[in-house]
Amino acid sequence: MELGQLRALRELGDRGSIAAVAAALYVTPSSVSQQISALQRHSAAPLTYKDGRRTALTDAGRALALAAIEVEVALERAEQAVARFQDDQLGTVSVVAFHSVGLAVFGPLIAACASPDRPDVRLSDFDVAQEHFPLLTADYDLVLAHRLVGSPPWPESVRVEPLLYEPLDIAVRRDHPLAAKAAIEPADLHDEAWVAVHEGFPLKQALSVIAGLGGSEARILHRINEFSVAASVVEASGRLALMPRYTTDLRDHPELVLRPLAHPGLGRHIDCLARPETLERTNAKAVLSQIRTIALALTR
Repeated sequence: MELGQLRALRELGDRGSIAAVAAALYVTPSSVSQQISALQRHSAAPLTYKDGRRTALTDAGRALALAAIEVEVALERAEQAVARFQDDQLGTVSVVAFHSVGLAVFGPLIAACASPDRPDVRLSDFDVAQEHFPLLTADYDLVLAHRLVGSPPWPESVRVEPLLYEPLDIAVRRDHPLAAKAAIEPADLHDEAWVAVHEGFPLKQALSVIAGLGGSEARILHRINEFSVAASVVEASGRLALMPRYTTDLRDHPELVLRPLAHPGLGRHIDCLARPETLERTNAKAVLSQIRTIALALTR
C-alpha cells in the first residue's frame, strides 16, 4: 500500500465522489480511480461499491480509510520530528579527523562547545588513505580530511567545506646544515634520508614530487604516520621529514625547526566532508562554524 492510494480512499470517504476527490487533490478523476484500483488489489475484501452514479466505501473501505488517518498522523509526527531535529541548536554532533588536524582542532573545539547553549561534540580520530575519507561520512557527521594539491577532487556524493590550505615544510634538526637555509631547494635534498608516511597517504606522494624535482628518488629509512612520533625520530636521527606548517606542534621537540621549500605550491587542502543532509542540521552547521574559526586561527 502506498500513501497516495490511502489518501485517495480517505478523501473518497470524506468527499463522496471521485470527481470531488480529484478536484481536492488537483489530479484527474482517472488518476484517483487508478489509485483506488491499485489499493483494491492489496485487499481481499471489496473497498468500494457503486451507489447510483457515485462510488461509495464499503465497511472494509471505511475501516481502511480510518487506518489511513493514523498513517497521516504518524507521517506528520515524523516530519515534525525531523524538522525539530534539523532546527535543534543542541544535540550531538560527531566529528572525525586525521591525527594532526585532530591535535590542532579538538582541544579548541571542546572549549568552544563547552557552554550549555552549544552542541555536544563526540570526537574520533582516523588515519586513512585519502580516498577513504568520504566513506567516513556514513558514520560521522563531520569528517576533517586532507587532500594533496593536484590530487583528484572529492566525490560529488559528499559536501565539501574548505577549511584551509596548508603548505608542507621540511623538519630538520637545528644542527643540520639545511637548518641554516631560509628556504630549501629540491637539489639540496639529493643525498638525504627521510622519515616518511606509509604508502597510500598524501604526504608520501608529496615526497616523491620533491625527489623528482631534485632529480633523484627519495631514500626512506623510517615509515611513521604520526607526526609527533616522526618528530622524535627526526630529532634522534638527524633525518628529514615532510611536515605540515600549521598543524605540526614542535613544542616538545626544541631541537627541530621547519624550513620551507624554495618552490612554493606543495601543500594540502584541509576540508570538512559531510553528507549533504547533515549540513541541513542547525547543530552541525554550528559546529562547522566553530571549526572554521579554529582553522582560521591556525593560519595566523
